[in-house]
Amino acid sequence: MLDFSDPSFSDFFASELKVNIDDPKYSANGGSKGKRLRYFLQTCDDSTAVRALTALWEHRSEYLARSGGADPVANAEARYQGLINRLSGGASPQRPAASPSPPPVDRQAVAKIKSDLLRVTTLAPHARGYAFEGFLKGLFDAFGLAAQEPFRLRGEQIDGSFQLGSETYLVEAKWHGQPMGVAELHTFHGKIEQKAAWTRGLFVSNSGFTEEGLSAFGRGKRVICMDGLDLYEMLDRELPLTQVLERKVRRAAETGSPFMRVRDLFPQ
Repeated sequence: MLDFSDPSFSDFFASELKVNIDDPKYSANGGSKGKRLRYFLQTCDDSTAVRALTALWEHRSEYLARSGGADPVANAEARYQGLINRLSGGASPQRPAASPSPPPVDRQAVAKIKSDLLRVTTLAPHARGYAFEGFLKGLFDAFGLAAQEPFRLRGEQIDGSFQLGSETYLVEAKWHGQPMGVAELHTFHGKIEQKAAWTRGLFVSNSGFTEEGLSAFGRGKRVICMDGLDLYEMLDRELPLTQVLERKVRRAAETGSPFMRVRDLFPQ
């Protein structure tokens, strides 16, 4: 079904509709993605069906644009519009409100953030990790993400947290000489899995991640990743952090991949 895996299909419904499509009730007619979707549409109210179909149509349009292929369904848009009109009682569908344009980036604040990041690079290795955590809290605060200081739960170190939309993200911050491998990714994901089902994670590694580690980590996890190059390009191009994170989350929901570079998400 489109390019959805089972995990990304679940994440799509959770992020776009706040619906747990893995609930057994949606598998009454079978557990495939298509059968669960059909049962969901048959049992939800019309307004919810319109929202679901609109979100799926937008995802489908982006998928076809990325793949560069012709639409395999004849007259697909007219058929889609007809279905939406019937569900909407003949009226034009109420499309989800467009996301508000991000506020202009405070260049003075960005300059200070870049200076703080440069200061971290001058510190001794032992002090660098703690300073990097502090830098990230300042970065999250600058973009209104209600950041929390690092904290410890039953001997488990959490490098901070922040709020993005309605989701809570725990933070893992690493400043090492070598890229992070699968062990570090699994360890952080294990912390996330011990928390509430709606908890998400952001793993920030200044040195990046190994290709082998990302491949072994797999897809459809509750973690997104950033590296030092992401931070540099975001600050250098004055991209709002909130917009960067939202686009990473969206792409992770669509592809299942935890790590997409800023330069790929915001091609120049």
